[in-house]
Amino acid sequence: MANETSMLLAALEAAWAEGKETAIATVVRVIGSAYRREGAKMLVREDGSSACMISGGCLEQEMIEIAMQILARGRAERTIFDYNEEKTWWPGCGGTVEVWVEPVEAGSMLHRWLQESAESEPSVLATVLAGGEGRVWLKPSGGQEGQISPPELHEQVVRIARQMQGGTSRPTTRYVQEAEVFFDVSSPTPELVLFGAGHDAKPMANQALVLGFRVTVVDARPELLQGFEGCQTIQAAHDEYAQKIDLTPRQHVIVMNHHLDIDRQALRFALESPARYVGMLGPRNRLEKILEALRVEGFVPSPEQMARLRNPIGLDIGAESPEEIAMAALAEIVALQRGFQGGFLNDKKSGIHEAVGKALYP
Repeated sequence: MANETSMLLAALEAAWAEGKETAIATVVRVIGSAYRREGAKMLVREDGSSACMISGGCLEQEMIEIAMQILARGRAERTIFDYNEEKTWWPGCGGTVEVWVEPVEAGSMLHRWLQESAESEPSVLATVLAGGEGRVWLKPSGGQEGQISPPELHEQVVRIARQMQGGTSRPTTRYVQEAEVFFDVSSPTPELVLFGAGHDAKPMANQALVLGFRVTVVDARPELLQGFEGCQTIQAAHDEYAQKIDLTPRQHVIVMNHHLDIDRQALRFALESPARYVGMLGPRNRLEKILEALRVEGFVPSPEQMARLRNPIGLDIGAESPEEIAMAALAEIVALQRGFQGGFLNDKKSGIHEAVGKALYP
């Protein structure tokens, strides 16, 4: 979703630079099956061009036509796609998608929320769809902007939004008193730090970029740090980590130097940091050797640190090539972010968009 936000912002700015009016369509409720879930967004320009998608391509053309009409009227509206009915564009899917479409201008609250959502900690934008009016934005700092009426509805919405901001909630529409309110939860850009710039680091970095990660590659060998387009590269030996690298709770670390001593130093540095995910590439017996060496030198990871450590990394897909290993490892990180187990959807009894539990890495 963070990658989608970046694409939306770029498309908005390009449209405004050409003097074109724009609208954003946001999925606010899904009943039954649908390709995208609540929070999915699409940009529509006054000339009928668009960016991003709210479905698998079935709703987009009709959405463009509706959004252009809403732009002409100049006010936000909700539209409902009910494909329980037999329609040629999506027969037999058995669900309903509700979409909130609103004109958006530079500097508006929605625009600024999108700008900050990719960079800051999670924040919540609550919009009244019916039974009241207004919008309120709860910022990561604890401050808020905007107003909802009536006042008692505002207070209740803010209370719910604060609860959502502090947890692992996803965008959803709720009934609050007699009103319908859409709570949009931002998804800050995920970050990946690779310790090791070997031949298998490039597929990992490239696939992470496609998924919207901000990627940093760390290695002491300058010649290996060449060719990581779109990534930040840091030349650092293990004794320079503390001076050159600042790991944060938003980062996911994969240690893949393929050198026992260097991996040992990188693993210790990552475990002693607040990084939310620490993955060690390689088999379990190799990790045990590294952990034993760390114990000998006086570092015994705490239970909390061990809980963040993953080895072997990745989903169990039989990955062999660097590209397959990268796919498996990044899929694990995405699953953990969202509270999913990463098994076969064919075997899942609940809905495919339903998490099995609480996300481990909010």
